[in-house]
Amino acid sequence: MARDWERFLNQRDRDVLQALGFGARMGFGARPALVIVDANYEFCGKRPLPILESIRQWRGSCGEEGWAAVAVMKRLIDVAHGKGLPVFYSTNTRRADRWDAGSWRWKSAGEKLPGPRDARLDDIVDEIAPRPQDIIIRKTKPSVFFGTPFLSYLNLLKVDSLLVCGGTTSGCVRATVLDAFSENLRCAVVADGCFDRVEVSHAMNLVDMHAKYADVVDADEAIKFMAGLESGKFDLPETIS
Repeated sequence: MARDWERFLNQRDRDVLQALGFGARMGFGARPALVIVDANYEFCGKRPLPILESIRQWRGSCGEEGWAAVAVMKRLIDVAHGKGLPVFYSTNTRRADRWDAGSWRWKSAGEKLPGPRDARLDDIVDEIAPRPQDIIIRKTKPSVFFGTPFLSYLNLLKVDSLLVCGGTTSGCVRATVLDAFSENLRCAVVADGCFDRVEVSHAMNLVDMHAKYADVVDADEAIKFMAGLESGKFDLPETIS
């Protein structure tokens, strides 16, 4: 795959990564789930706009980069559905009064805004809206694992690996990947299906995850892998979300 992060690395960094032997390929698992991290209106905005324009209306938006990744996610989701693979969506949740924001208040000015929080921020964008067999995980912190039933559902489905995409690369995607690694799950991050607000944060977190915690792949490779799997491996829910 084309590694856009190369332009951010100097020769010293390349030499160090090579000398350490980081970035070995762990490979895909046999029973994967697709995880769509926080592809909601808070992170994407209502429509593709340059980021500075978008955040005037949707404070957490990643702008056009988010919508480019949504188009990639749709391709991945369609293949996963066609093969009967589990598709998990995560999104944030807050009380209207933001009391449960907790430590987010220390770093996020948006959590200190007056008035009730708009619940529409947490809706998954319509272009990739979940189907009845998909599972939505609602969380209050970056990782999809933290304080949620996510791992329990993975165990129930006998999932051994994750394909992860969404936003932000440096935040909720990375936190989820590190927790997956800590649970001994194989993990592939679909780079062109991820997005962030700051280009260097996106690139450097892909570098770091590929070096130590996951395989960073592109959508074409992930789709080829999913397309080659046997269909109907999983007993998926029919109405639970």
